Amino acid sequence: METKIVLIVLIVVILVILARCVRVVQQSKAYVIERLGAFHTVWSVGLHFKVPFIDRVLRVVSLKEQVADFPPQPVITKDNVTMQIDTVLYYQITDPKLFAYGVENPMNAIENLTATTLRNIIGELELDQSLTSRDIINARMRSILDEATDPWGIKVNRVELKNILPPKDIQNAMEKQMRAERERREQILQAEGQKQSQILVAEGEKESRILRADGEKQARIMEAEAEAAAILRVNEAMANSLKLLNESNPTDPVIRIKALEAFQAAANGKATKIIIPSEIQGLAGLAEGIVETVRRPDTGRAAPGPGGPKA
Repeated sequence: METKIVLIVLIVVILVILARCVRVVQQSKAYVIERLGAFHTVWSVGLHFKVPFIDRVLRVVSLKEQVADFPPQPVITKDNVTMQIDTVLYYQITDPKLFAYGVENPMNAIENLTATTLRNIIGELELDQSLTSRDIINARMRSILDEATDPWGIKVNRVELKNILPPKDIQNAMEKQMRAERERREQILQAEGQKQSQILVAEGEKESRILRADGEKQARIMEAEAEAAAILRVNEAMANSLKLLNESNPTDPVIRIKALEAFQAAANGKATKIIIPSEIQGLAGLAEGIVETVRRPDTGRAAPGPGGPKA
C-alpha cells in the first residue's frame, strides 16, 4: 500500500515537472535559454520544451517598442547657463542574446549614457541655440545613442527633449520678450486690418463712382437715342406729309401756307436764334397773297377794299 502511494506521488511530481517544462512563447516576446549555465538558444513564438534540471529560462524579452522617461538632468550651455532637461527615449530590443549578456543593467546604462550625451551636446550650444534647435539635438542624440547601444542589442528609434527649463530670471526675461513680441504682432495685425479696411472702402467708392458714371452715360445714351428716334419720326411724318402733298397736286397758295406754318413752328421752338431768310419781302408778298386768296369770292375776283369800287 505504501509503495502504491509513493508511486502515485512520484508520477504526480513527474507530471508537474514535465508540465512546467512545456512553455508557450507569445507574440512579440522571446525567451533566452541557458543549458548548464551557458547560452543555448532563443525561443521565438510557439510551443517549446526545456530539459528538466538542465535548461532554464534566463530572461523573457519584449520585442515591442518601449518608452523610457528619464528625470530632468542639469546641463550647462556654452554661455554658462544651467538648465534642467528631461528626455524621453523610444527604443526596441532587436537581439535578445546581446540584451541578456551585453550589459548588466541595460536601462541604467542607457540613462547614464543619455545624460552624458545630452551634456556634451548642450555644452557646445548657447542658450538661444539650445532653445531653438530641438530637432537638431534630438537627431544627434538618437544617432549617438543608437550607435552606442548597438552592442547591447538595443535600437534607439527616437529621442525627444520633453522639457527645457532655464533659470527663473531667464524665464521671466523670456516671458517679457514673448509678451512684447505678441503685442507687436497684434499691433501689426491691427494695422494690416485697418489698411485692408481702408483699401476695401476706397475700392467700394471707386466702383460706386464708376457705376454712377456708367449709369449717367447710359442715361445720356438713352436720352440721345430717344431724341434721335423722335426726330426721325418727325422727319418721317414730314416726309410722308410732303409725299401726300405732292401726290395731291397742291396749289401755290397751299404751298405758301405750309411755308408759313413751318416758319411759325421754327419761331415757336426752343432755339434762341432764328435765321430769317433774306427774301423777307417775298414772305410779305406771300402773306398778302394768302389774304387775297381768303377774301376772294368763288368767281375768282378779288374782294373790294374798304374805299374801293363795289363789284
